[in-house]
Amino acid sequence: MMLIGVDPHKSTHTATALDPATNSDRGSIRIDASHVGYRKLLDWARQWPEHTWAVENAEGLGHHLAQWLVSAGETVVDVAPAATARVRQLSRGGRRKNDRIDAAAAASVAAMQGDARPVHPETHADSLALLDERRKTLSESRTRSVNQLHALLRELLPGGVPTDLTATKASAVLRGLRAVSGTDRVRKSLAKDLIANVKRYDLQLAENAAAMSDLLDEHGTTLREVPGVGPVLAARIIGRTGRVGRFPTAAAFANYTGTAPVEIASADSTRHRLSRYGDRELNSALHTVAMIQIRMRGTAGRAYYDKKIAEGKTPKEAKRCLKRRLADLCWRTMARDERRTGPTEFNRDASAA
Repeated sequence: MMLIGVDPHKSTHTATALDPATNSDRGSIRIDASHVGYRKLLDWARQWPEHTWAVENAEGLGHHLAQWLVSAGETVVDVAPAATARVRQLSRGGRRKNDRIDAAAAASVAAMQGDARPVHPETHADSLALLDERRKTLSESRTRSVNQLHALLRELLPGGVPTDLTATKASAVLRGLRAVSGTDRVRKSLAKDLIANVKRYDLQLAENAAAMSDLLDEHGTTLREVPGVGPVLAARIIGRTGRVGRFPTAAAFANYTGTAPVEIASADSTRHRLSRYGDRELNSALHTVAMIQIRMRGTAGRAYYDKKIAEGKTPKEAKRCLKRRLADLCWRTMARDERRTGPTEFNRDASAA
């Protein structure tokens, strides 16, 4: 079995073949980052009938190549750049660095079987992650426009306008406002532009939520049956989780989300503290679900929260317990959905490429 490490860059990719038995370099090739280059790379690799690809940063610069190889039926693993850096530093001549050496280091990491993870075809979770990222960008842009609109209206009106400003309310305010000076006319003109921006962002956010809901319906997820989880939060949780099968247990998923407490052991006792690790976006989503359930009397989440309060825990401690419980529930729900439907694959057609 030959291991082929790839050091990807924006315009070129360098591949190095490494014999895992002897850790020796068996050849290297540099290609352009294009479909023609991809086919040239694949033809070069076929001189070794049995081979595995180790692509450095397969979620970043190497994403397109890794997915193209997977769609062509190749076996690909993802190697973190930090792992290749450790291998390079510990090898002879550790100060040396070039693309060929980096590619060989990626193959070495795959040979050691520890810091490499399999690359799978993209699924609906990747689509939801893209929609969630777009939603975050739209929300940030809308917030910035609303803040700028508040600042302009404060200069046009005594005391400005209430904080719960919408495009409709701002339009009504401007209609009843008469600009006195030339500077005020400029402010009013800019305010109209900002209102138009806010209306556009509102429409795009609504379309984004509809696209999330349609995709969730298409793949039959049951995560929205959890109280407090709507289309947007379901899309965020699934999109940030990816293939739930990569978490063997609910505890592993809780550790990934940062909802599992960190154990601190000393000579006299063992205690736990709040975890600051894990995916903070997932942690924030679970926090939102927990807060919603706490406010919904009659839900299982509220009953669990009240039980922890009765046991003597503080509200913060009870909320953390509920987040941990919700992480387990979300993992079981997504795992059950994946077993039922299987991960739907959105492959790139290598032949068409």
